[in-house]
Amino acid sequence: MLNYRTTVSSAAIAAILALSASPALAQTAPDATPPADTATAPATTVDEVAVGDIIVTANKRAENIQSVPLAVSVIAPAQLAVAGVRNFADLGKIAPSLIVRPAEQPQNSNISLRGVGTLAFGIGVESSVAVLVDEVPVPLTARAFTDLPDIERIEVLRGPQSTLYGKSASAGLVNLITRDPTDTLHVRANAVVTSDQERGANVSVSGPLSPDVGYVFSAAYNFWDGNVHNVFDDKQVSGREAVNVRGKLRWKPTDDASITLSLNYVNGNTDVGRPFIHIAPGARLRGVATLDPATVFPGVTISPDNQDISNNFDSRTKYQGGGGYLRGEFGVFGEMNLISISSYDRYHLDDYLDQDDTSSTTTYGNNNQIGSFDSEQFTQELRLQSPGDKPFRYTVGAYAATNSFERAFVRGPAFSIANWDATSKSRQVAGFVQADWTVYPGLTLTGGGRVQNERVSYTFVDHAAGNAAFSGKAYDTAGTYRGSVRYEFTPTVSGFFTYSTGYKGQTYDLTTGFNQNRALAGPIRPERSRDKELGLRTQFFGRRLTLNVTLFDTDYDNLQAQTIETLPDGTSNYRLTNVGGLNTRGIEFEGSATLASDLTLGGSVTYLDAKYTSFGTAQCYPLQTAALGCTGTPTRQNLTGTRVPQAPEWKFNVNADYSPRLTDTLRGVAQVNWQYQSSLYYAARDPETFQPAFHIVNVGLGIRDEDRRWEVVGFVNNLFDQQYYSSLVNTAGNFGNQIATQALLPRDFRRYGGVRLALNF
Repeated sequence: MLNYRTTVSSAAIAAILALSASPALAQTAPDATPPADTATAPATTVDEVAVGDIIVTANKRAENIQSVPLAVSVIAPAQLAVAGVRNFADLGKIAPSLIVRPAEQPQNSNISLRGVGTLAFGIGVESSVAVLVDEVPVPLTARAFTDLPDIERIEVLRGPQSTLYGKSASAGLVNLITRDPTDTLHVRANAVVTSDQERGANVSVSGPLSPDVGYVFSAAYNFWDGNVHNVFDDKQVSGREAVNVRGKLRWKPTDDASITLSLNYVNGNTDVGRPFIHIAPGARLRGVATLDPATVFPGVTISPDNQDISNNFDSRTKYQGGGGYLRGEFGVFGEMNLISISSYDRYHLDDYLDQDDTSSTTTYGNNNQIGSFDSEQFTQELRLQSPGDKPFRYTVGAYAATNSFERAFVRGPAFSIANWDATSKSRQVAGFVQADWTVYPGLTLTGGGRVQNERVSYTFVDHAAGNAAFSGKAYDTAGTYRGSVRYEFTPTVSGFFTYSTGYKGQTYDLTTGFNQNRALAGPIRPERSRDKELGLRTQFFGRRLTLNVTLFDTDYDNLQAQTIETLPDGTSNYRLTNVGGLNTRGIEFEGSATLASDLTLGGSVTYLDAKYTSFGTAQCYPLQTAALGCTGTPTRQNLTGTRVPQAPEWKFNVNADYSPRLTDTLRGVAQVNWQYQSSLYYAARDPETFQPAFHIVNVGLGIRDEDRRWEVVGFVNNLFDQQYYSSLVNTAGNFGNQIATQALLPRDFRRYGGVRLALNF
């Protein structure tokens, strides 16, 4: 495995900064006039906008990305294909400030932006990074971890977004925008086949049913066999299979009214394999002398490149869910626009895990965990917006939501015994406003605020402790705000300063070990953030060259994390609570260059410095000694001043697309994507969870129709066959406190090739 430990050379850094990419590259003439702001999102697609004219809805109205005083990235479908991204878990490959860390089941996965995420397993614990689909929030993290069919674009908003998007966006958000109905018949289809047993296809059909009614229907299927071999039953694992169906029906009874009904359904499954990559010769399952590695996982050769496991229980997940929204847009009071979005979502997931990760025939080798998640969500949002082409423009809105989560969990029978059921419910109402005032040409002031009230409640029944039952509830009212100044030096060069605050709601730590002491401790207090951003947005040469830079500095207080807490009876316990503070700061470069009508270059670079400013009682990592900082009673370590997990110092993505004309009707396709990530820890300071720096190169060669009606591309992902891990887990506690480290392998752990086919007419 390549240990790419050195920093990128000065020459490479200079080249990347010069051509760092705004993730969406447009395809049409560079001299088109930028569209004016409008009150609602236009039907224009990413591929139809002029070079440099990327439209986003970050401020809940359609605006040119260069005019938005926020750190926003836009990812187009073509970029996803070149980077080998077909699943939400892979989005971090193409958005440098974003890290998506998978887990043995989706609900335990983590999404972080600028080094800030949520590392907690309890139901009802909000992610610091919100995920939305067509402006509707998904109820829980697991709901987002699926394929990405029928995507129009993906917007990644970095930094606190709580003022417009609420309490689950304290570190940022990812907004997945799906395709809308069209006025004429359009058919899009894509298929992929790979050398390592992946096959997938999706189709989208849109058009009119009548002059006033349009539709879009999409369906997708994807199957991948996985890249881990279970020698116990000779099966491939770590794969996935999913079916996604989505439909929209839009009715326009008048020129200033539109009603859209959208429905979706997903059904899928995954299987899990966590190969051991490092184990001590003296490791023994649960410390039993006869249960050595050769006995408990026979046929497995443990090494950093290991892709074999020996599990006698199928670790897997099965999930299904569905929902929809009703969106109405109405012209009112002359030039005003009223928007209503009502949504409903329901989701169920079953998870199964071979908790000992062996095929031992003893009781210790049959310790498994089985659980289920259920979620249900209702949301309602109302917005009144003024015209977007006036010097003073504003959005006033109200939001309400109810969420309900249920978790059943059983683990055993030999060790780590657990058997409990829990529920978590929340109700929130909020009002928000944001206004932009162009004081005089070139100078725009923006201000906004949000006030919300939330009620959270829970129940917890511990069947393993005599059916001990607990319940509780809490209320909180909080406000967030944002202010910015933007100055346009020229029509294509502007700068801004933005100050914003974020809020992540209170919650309860509903996990194994919940007891009377935790109940008496009450809810974990809200987490708050304060963000300062200074940005420069520039375009040159007829907007053929875009170079953007953002400096950011964000402080988090009352950080929600796992720690040791002294409880009311004087005892101490490991639990999720408020631990202190965190600071994340850095620089983000983005841009794009259209060097010729058939050649585009792009990339993006993030430098990140994310550290705990106060975290004096963190859990020790397995095998940590007093000499390594694990001291006290109960033992703890001080992480103050330590770099945050999942926060690489450098991360970049560079791409090139060359489409030379071959004939009057054909063009060639040559695509290159280069991804680099510096080293990081998956758990603070734990050497067994250290991921060295690595880089991945993807290439594609093919041919397409001049009008993009069809395209065929052969590709190789991870061209140089570099190995890295998407997550590392220290399981020394299961092996007599001897080194035992497992890995979750990424989709491109090994080089693979394939063919992509696209049709568009």
